Amino acid sequence: MAKEFIDNFDRQLIALLQSNARESTTNLSKKLGIARTTVHERIARLERNGVIKGYCAVLNRDPFERYHRCIIMLDIAKQRQNSILERLRRFLELKLLQSVNGECDLLCWVEVPQLEDIDALLEEITAIEGIKAARLMVELATKIDRRSYSEMSQTAGDARSISRGEAG
Repeated sequence: MAKEFIDNFDRQLIALLQSNARESTTNLSKKLGIARTTVHERIARLERNGVIKGYCAVLNRDPFERYHRCIIMLDIAKQRQNSILERLRRFLELKLLQSVNGECDLLCWVEVPQLEDIDALLEEITAIEGIKAARLMVELATKIDRRSYSEMSQTAGDARSISRGEAG
C-alpha cells in the first residue's frame, strides 16, 4: 500500500464513520460541507487504500455482565522482557499489552468480571520474576471511546470478502 495522504476532510469523515458507520453519505456530506459524490469517492478511496479495513456491528454487553477494567503499569528488568511477556500471555484477563516509554515499561489493559479479581491478578503478575514494580489505575467511567478494534475490523473484512465470494 502506497503512503496515503489524508487531509482534514478525511480525518473528519473517518471520525464520523467510527461514530456511526451506517450514516448515509447524504448526512455525512451535510456534516462535512462537501458534495455527496465527494464523500462517496473518499470512502471508496480510503477502503481501496486500506485505511478503512471494514465495518462491523459493535454489540453492547449484557448489563449483568459488567466487567471492571484497569490499567496495570509495569516496570520490568529489560533483560527478562521475553520471559515476562511469555508469562503475561497466559493471563486471559489481559486484553492488550503495550510496550511504552516514560513512567513505566509495559501497559497492561485488563478486564475482569469482579473487582476482587483485579487484586488477585495483580498479586499473580507482580510475582513474575523480573517485574520490579507495578502501579494500578482502575477505570471509573468511559467518557469517550474512539478506539479502533482490529479484531472487529478483521472480522468485518473477512465477512465482506465472503459476501463477495473472495474467501475460499
